[in-house]
Amino acid sequence: MDDETLADAQRELGTRSKVATVNEALRLAADRAKVREAIAALDSVELDLSGSERSFRLNGGRDLGGLAERARQEAANDGAS
Repeated sequence: MDDETLADAQRELGTRSKVATVNEALRLAADRAKVREAIAALDSVELDLSGSERSFRLNGGRDLGGLAERARQEAANDGAS
């Protein structure tokens, strides 16, 4: 095990032992994979938000029609940084 990387990970994760650091790093990696899977599942669903500005009773709502495209653009921009 790379002691320098382990020490960096301990500081970042706030763990006190090697075992706790490795366990937390494994948990984070597994969580990240689950999040990617959930995002892919949600992204595969066609979502029609047209007319969303009329779908709320009080004071109307927001037009969410371009929300998905804006989110994709922001994700692409964040990935390019």
